Amino acid sequence: MMLRIPNALTKTQVAECRAIIDAAEWIDGNVTSGHQSREAKSNMQLPERSEASRKAGDLILRALEHSALFVAGALPLKVFPPLFNRYAGGQLFDTHVDNAMRELKGTNFRIRSDLSATLFLTEPEAYDGGELVVEDTYGTHSVKLPAGDLIIYPASSLHHVTPVTKGARVSSFFWLQSMVREDAARGLLFDLDMATRRVAAEKGHKDPTVIQLTGIYHNLLRRWGDS
Repeated sequence: MMLRIPNALTKTQVAECRAIIDAAEWIDGNVTSGHQSREAKSNMQLPERSEASRKAGDLILRALEHSALFVAGALPLKVFPPLFNRYAGGQLFDTHVDNAMRELKGTNFRIRSDLSATLFLTEPEAYDGGELVVEDTYGTHSVKLPAGDLIIYPASSLHHVTPVTKGARVSSFFWLQSMVREDAARGLLFDLDMATRRVAAEKGHKDPTVIQLTGIYHNLLRRWGDS
């Protein structure tokens, strides 16, 4: 399941994030690449443990804590600290699959990458190219969103970033380990959650149907979820 989270960051938060990272020193993006990705990737990145990366990443994580849509879609158990990349001058990232496990260097923090996330930090009209293209069983999806919008998708998907031929594309990217490993199960839970919210908005939270649907949701989460 691919899910767009509109306004994951407000425009004010985007500007604050950009002020932090734009003033920092960028390095070759291959510092976080696996063997396959190293041959496919051409971009710049903030150092993973830099102060700027940490401060901007904390800003993003605080914002996502308040996004009901993000929590409902991702059911996050662990979130890898957000990283930041920049594409310009023809830079791109050829087709690849993200590593199944991600470790935070110098720590014991490790996650299974169930979901990949890209948070756009540049308005789409400010650069040419730079689309995130994700391949799944339903076809190929090209994504280029307003600054502050987030896209999450299964980390097992083949995906690439097209060349940026004009301007610069600045984004944050990170991975999530979900409480529910299987994408299909997460999708069913998300659909059930959204349907329950719609019924609750119409009939109220004390309606017997809402109570029943809520019980079904939590019993399925109990069956499928890890903690």
